[in-house]
Parts: sequence; C-alpha cells; structure tokens
Amino acid sequence: MKSKGLLTASFLLLVLSAVIWWSNKKAATADKTPVETASVKLLNLPEDQIQNIEIKKRTGETLQLQRNDSQWQITSPNPLRADPDAVSSMLSTLSSLSSDRTVEEKATTLDQYGLTQPAIELNIVDKNKKTTMLLIGDDTPAGTAVYAAIAGDPRVFALSSYKKGSFDKSSNDLRDKRLLTFESDKVSSIELTAKKQTIAFGHSKDQWQIVRPRPFRADSSQVEELLRTLRDAKMDLSGSEDDKKLQAAFASGTLLVTAKVMDVSGAQELQVRKNKDDYYAKSSAVTGVHKVSTGTGTGLDKGLDDFRNKKLFDFAFADPEKIELHGGPKSYFLMRSGGDWWSNGTKMDPGTVSAFIDKIRDLSASKFPESGFATPVMDLTVTSDGGKRVEKVLLSKNGDNYEAKRENEPTLYELNASSVSELQNSAAELKPAPAPVPSKK
Repeated sequence: MKSKGLLTASFLLLVLSAVIWWSNKKAATADKTPVETASVKLLNLPEDQIQNIEIKKRTGETLQLQRNDSQWQITSPNPLRADPDAVSSMLSTLSSLSSDRTVEEKATTLDQYGLTQPAIELNIVDKNKKTTMLLIGDDTPAGTAVYAAIAGDPRVFALSSYKKGSFDKSSNDLRDKRLLTFESDKVSSIELTAKKQTIAFGHSKDQWQIVRPRPFRADSSQVEELLRTLRDAKMDLSGSEDDKKLQAAFASGTLLVTAKVMDVSGAQELQVRKNKDDYYAKSSAVTGVHKVSTGTGTGLDKGLDDFRNKKLFDFAFADPEKIELHGGPKSYFLMRSGGDWWSNGTKMDPGTVSAFIDKIRDLSASKFPESGFATPVMDLTVTSDGGKRVEKVLLSKNGDNYEAKRENEPTLYELNASSVSELQNSAAELKPAPAPVPSKK
C-alpha cells in the first residue's frame, strides 16, 4: 500500500511539475511574441518645424542637413546645395511617420533587433531645438519590414522597408544635381551658341522673340522646350569617374553648345562637350565637370531654323473676326458676328467656314529662303483679338511652290504648293448656311 501511495504521489508531482513548466513556457513565449496592434504614429513633426537632420549609418557614413530660411543645405560631409524635391520627399515621410505594428511593448534589450548599433540613426531637430532620435535596425524575418524604435520609448516597432528607403540616403541622393539654378518664370533672355551660330532670344509680354542674328518671329513652344532642357540639365552621378577623369574627358571633348541664361539673379552659363558617345558639362553655377545625359546634349544642339516660327499667322486657335482673301479674279470676305459668320449680308455655313479657317492656320513654311519673292498672286488678311491684331500675308509663285511674306516683315516663307491648293479649294467650298426649316403650327 505504501508503495502504491508513493507511486501515486510521484505521478501527481510529475503532473504538477509539467503544468508549472508549461505555464512558465507560455508566459515566456507571450513575452517574445509580437504584439499585433494597429499602426502607431511614431513622429508628429510638421515639415516647416524641422530645422536639422543628421543621418548616421552603421557603415560609418554621416550626413547632415540644415535649413537656412526656406533652403536646405548639406553641411556634412561636404557643403552642397540640397535637392529641394528630394528633401521635401524625405520630410513628408518623416513628419507623419507611422509603424506597421508594435513588435514588443517593453523591450529589455535592443540587440536582437539590430537597434543597439542601428543600420540608420536619424537625429531630427525642430525649431525649439528639441531632438528626436529615430533608430532603424535589421530586417524582420519576412524581409518586408525593418525594426524601428524612438530613443527613450521602450517599444519596438516594425516599419515598412520602403520607408527605410526614404532615409537611407547619401550625399549624391540628396544633393541638388541641377547644373543651372535659374528661376524659369523670371528668365528674360537666353543665348545659345551651337552649330557655329549664336542665337539670342528675348522675352517680352509673355512672348519669345529671336533678336540675334536678326530679329525673327520665334516658335515660343520650341524656346520653352529649350528652357526646360536647360532647367533639367543635371549631373549624371551613376558612373565611377573621378574628378580627374571627368576633367580630362571634358578637355579633350568637342565643344557642342554654350548656353547663357539671364534671370533676376544674373547670368548663368553652361558649356557642353561631346567625347565619343558621352556628354560632359561645366557650369558657372556649380563647381567641377559633370557627365550629363545624352538627352541634354542632343536637346541643346539646335540651329536657328529649329526655333523660328514657321506658322504664317499668329492667331492660333483664337477665333478671328474678319478674313479677306484675294487671288486673281476671285475674292472672299468673311465677318463674324457672335457665333455666326457672314459674307456680303449672307449667313455662311459654319462647317465650311471652320474648314477654311483651319487651312489658314495650317499654312507653315517648309523652309526660309533668302530671296525669290516676285509679284504677289494672292493676299490674305486675318483680323483677330478684338481687332487688335491684323495680319496680312502676300503670296507669290516661285517654281512649283509659293513664297509668302508677312506685311512689314522681311522674312520669306516657302510654302508647298499643296497647302496653297488646299486653301484655295476650301475657299471655293464656302457656301451659305442652310435655310431654316419653318416650324409647323
């Protein structure tokens, strides 16, 4: 009996020990299991309140950014202008940074998360000189997030990997890569030397004009495209060339383009050279020689005719008020009143008038001859802009084609014969509007 009682007591003790062990194991496991909670806002810093950012990496790199008024500067490791768009993107992520979930509410050690020596440490200083330290550690096992913590907060969080990418930046990522820093809306003139010719553009009353080598009407869309190419000219930092190699490539390259831009802050100059298949640039706004994209090189390598306005008329898509066409024995006179067109007291069919106006708009030069204008065989006058713009064009025959001349302008425009024929045919198709159908009573 005593033996049986002893066995029973031993069994009960074993069961009790197992229960205690299981209970302790569950408690320990509960402490290490991620706490699946809703997203937690880690930072609440208005973008305009952030004054300084320091980025420290586990690899030993350190990058410091500082706001001066509304401009951001890289102050370390080397003083550089910061790219306003790149910094703004990082500030946007920082100012309202939220976690994906909470991993641990009260972490006793940060080693297991890679936060003791973080992959990235961000020190953010606001206008009140308060510093907030954000720590970003190792990847989570799934690889879709990283561990993160705020210094002084015992919690450990999981942060989406793409958010880490917003902060894992180098000087090259955040520096201003623009080679020219002018303000596009304040540019008053551009000078472009390319294809052994210098072209100067002046801006007045929202219009671009060619002022050199001679005054010509400019195609404003092409000049604006030139301005965009200059504004978007940026350093290509993807290569491994050092400064000496860049200087040598520039020095031995063929001069392609020199561009000068004038805005309210003064003049800036960009010189582009081609060496084999690569393009290199030197700017008065930044130091050194830099490689640039092929698009920058080819976008600037343009001649005079690329910027001349090939359209004969400036009324574009505005509705003219009057149109007169005289060609040999035939003449056409149209006047608009409200939305209706009239000719000698007769209301005209809107479809045929619209087609005629389109043919006038389409008149464009195929090239710009220096001579060859003879006796006019046709003249076309268009009045638009409430009577403020009156454009008269004379046309003469020259071989198989026509040459046109705007009144009071020396420029000649060569027109293909087909475009003039289409204009004449469209004029011949003008007809009165259909008579109104009487209403039935």
